[in-house]
Amino acid sequence: MPSAHVDRFVIDHLPGPDALPRFVFEGPGLQFPPQLNVARSLLLRHRGTAQGARPCVLGTAPDGTPIAWTYDELAGGAARVAHVLVHGLGLVPGERVLLRGANSPMLAACWFGIVMAGGIVVGTMPLLRARELAGIVDKARVRVALCDARLQDELRAAMAQAPTLQALRCFNTGDLEAAMADAPDAPDAPDAFEPVDTAADDPVLIAFTSGTTGQPKAAVHLHRDLMAAAACWPVHVLRAGPDHRAIGSPPLAFTFGLGGLLVFPLAAGGSTVLLEKATPDALPAAIAAHRATVCYTSPTAYRAMAPQLAGHDLSSLRQCVSAGEALPAATRTLWRQASGIEIIDGIGSTEMFHIFISAREDQARGGATGYAVPGYEAAVLGDDGQPLPPGQVGRLAVRGPTGCRYLDDARQAGYVQHGWNLTGDAYLVDPADGQFVYQARTDDMIISGGYNIAGPEVEAALLLHPAVAECGVVGKPDEARGMVVAAFVVLKPGHVGDAAMAAALQDFVKQTIAPYKYPRELLFRSSLPRTETGKLQRFRLKQEAAGSA
Repeated sequence: MPSAHVDRFVIDHLPGPDALPRFVFEGPGLQFPPQLNVARSLLLRHRGTAQGARPCVLGTAPDGTPIAWTYDELAGGAARVAHVLVHGLGLVPGERVLLRGANSPMLAACWFGIVMAGGIVVGTMPLLRARELAGIVDKARVRVALCDARLQDELRAAMAQAPTLQALRCFNTGDLEAAMADAPDAPDAPDAFEPVDTAADDPVLIAFTSGTTGQPKAAVHLHRDLMAAAACWPVHVLRAGPDHRAIGSPPLAFTFGLGGLLVFPLAAGGSTVLLEKATPDALPAAIAAHRATVCYTSPTAYRAMAPQLAGHDLSSLRQCVSAGEALPAATRTLWRQASGIEIIDGIGSTEMFHIFISAREDQARGGATGYAVPGYEAAVLGDDGQPLPPGQVGRLAVRGPTGCRYLDDARQAGYVQHGWNLTGDAYLVDPADGQFVYQARTDDMIISGGYNIAGPEVEAALLLHPAVAECGVVGKPDEARGMVVAAFVVLKPGHVGDAAMAAALQDFVKQTIAPYKYPRELLFRSSLPRTETGKLQRFRLKQEAAGSA
């Protein structure tokens, strides 16, 4: 099917066929029609049916008023947003629209409105500053932006640095709602907005990597990518259904959040709770209030929430999903003891859109991520690009119905090799049960005195100590050993980070894992640097460790 995109900037700046991974569409639900629009598939297919009147998205307005929209109501709001974009701002299919705001029902309406109009969503994290926003605008050649009125200052400052951005409409007590009020309300109105008939392989999303290191990359996903992801992990691992009600902390600008908190629950006919503030302090009460059935957040958040569950009615909660960083076995155990729920772990990437290795609750095992999700293939490769036998550490390689397409970026050649997506993670396959076991990021392996030491393994050992709240482990340059293991540790209240505590933690690690892996340096801190999505910024710890060498 020919592209519906009039503006072909993104299509013309995608990698060529030889630079793409091998795409695999084997399995139920992975065959798609030539024409596909995600908004039609997730929302508009329910118009005039009983599903259209079911709850879809819940949240709170800026003034504290509860919001509970049905599928039809969300579709109506999205159609009015699309009407403003096309008839008020002259948007043409294929144009990029920057979307900026904390998670909320209105943000979801804007997301679907852009998609209905044939636009490409460029999600941005709420904490980004003007300089970062200007870089995104320039990279994606953005002309139009929709922004929460409370976050507009940084975006307006970015407009001075990014001349392509010419049109800004604000929502949540902004001018977007006023313009929407003039748009057709009824779905059967003569001039109501109908979604653009995009091709299945038309781009719909530009997701910028969360920036744990270096310059963020722009990963492009097609309409079929989002629907393919919805047919894999949520069907085979989560087993989502119409009673599914999602809640969690990842922003919709982060693909972990977009999939788990919007695309997947709606694909299953369920509902979602979109909270502006979903901190560990707030999530337990929100789960109870909204009767959520599945929670998405980071390992760090689960660890912080575990002591706070008493006094909250979490009887509705059936599943808990962790991704974004490695799940320590100690955190898995702590959460299971506090909640009675086994965490569903998974690894995904912005480049692949969502989770591609995971395990159901009955397969879960501490320290292991799981198996390749049906629809995906995974392997551990050596330096020669050939699969390694079980038990040997190598580079994780994945392929399936989604894959890496960077926008105009030479780093495509590093992520895609020999038809595989190389995620940058070091893994091994456990010979005992075939599960994939995370070791480290490939650039985070610590080589000390000839030994290969995975920082996350040392972190997992430290977290078993009752005094440790969180920690980060990196390699520190050392003249004699090449590198030594350095641990940055945040202690729980009531514990003192002195020489005695450092010695106690070193001895504890020696008793828990092989003694050569113990941290030769311990640095106590009040907090650790993390991205907005909760990932530990190890590169900052590396910089600090190198500076003290």
